[in-house]
Amino acid sequence: MNLIESLLSVALSAAPWLLLGLFVAGLVKAYLPERLLQRWLGGAGVSGVLRASIIGMPLPLCSCGAIPTAMALHRGGAGRGPTTAFLISTPGVGVDSIFLTSALLGPVMALLRMAGALVTAIVTGILVGLTSKTPAPVVTAPATGCCASQGCGASTPAEPGGLRAGLRYAFSDLLDDFSVWIFVGLLLAGVLMVWASPQALASFSGPWALALMALVGIPLYVCASAATPIAAGLLLAGLSPGMALVFLLAGPITSLATLAVFRRELGTRALLIYMASVFTVTVALGWLVDATLTLTGFDPVSQAGQVQELLPHGVEWLALVMLVFFALRPLRHRALGF
Repeated sequence: MNLIESLLSVALSAAPWLLLGLFVAGLVKAYLPERLLQRWLGGAGVSGVLRASIIGMPLPLCSCGAIPTAMALHRGGAGRGPTTAFLISTPGVGVDSIFLTSALLGPVMALLRMAGALVTAIVTGILVGLTSKTPAPVVTAPATGCCASQGCGASTPAEPGGLRAGLRYAFSDLLDDFSVWIFVGLLLAGVLMVWASPQALASFSGPWALALMALVGIPLYVCASAATPIAAGLLLAGLSPGMALVFLLAGPITSLATLAVFRRELGTRALLIYMASVFTVTVALGWLVDATLTLTGFDPVSQAGQVQELLPHGVEWLALVMLVFFALRPLRHRALGF
């Protein structure tokens, strides 16, 4: 299989599920107002952390897009723990990336990803919530080094504007935010599938390898959807599922932009606890997954292949054409005004 065939194979498998995920993201955007989030996430304590972790998971926000929302919620009454949990769970997974993970890595890896993001958010939120409070300076989201378009910084949950407004957001602002990164992820996945040595990647395992993957992922900016094809390529090329999970968690959860704003808002001590917790929890989860799969003999790669065979080839092509249409901004604007 050459590079073009590998790239097209991954793109066809991903397109229908990414399209479905964007549609659901539009529904969430349309019918979940920000003042409702502030009421749910108000206060502190373990219950607030649990609520923030669960509520943040389906929201269609990337790492940098979650920053202004989380900070607004913090200044609206949310405690330090819930704010941190929201800042982790929201970019860690989303409805679009959940569907995409199920298609490319299988339902079990999708469940592991959701559970991993939830555990990381809860543990880190509780630990940061124990730190002392400091005055919060005025913080704005960084203008660069974040997403591929201007939509990310402004992608905060707003008052519902109807279904059309939600779909307009999902298939314009949200798609523009990660369309370039999705292409990069697909390209890298194709390269890994063609040229990476399965023997070399399979030998790259163990606690130190997991720790290195976390250290690479924490400062890296890659949104949850774009990280998925990269992880799929790594997994198909021979990397262990635990390693892929560490990348899926550490990469989207945080970035240098997130770390900078987090320090300014909550202080250096909270930042150190945040980084240490994300590192420790993701590495521990990756090790646990590898150990469990070794004992059970379960192969998520074969399961992913079975999921990809559920849809007819014609449906995959139609979804890919539609996705390309929405991703091409001038064409989309001329035809739909998005």
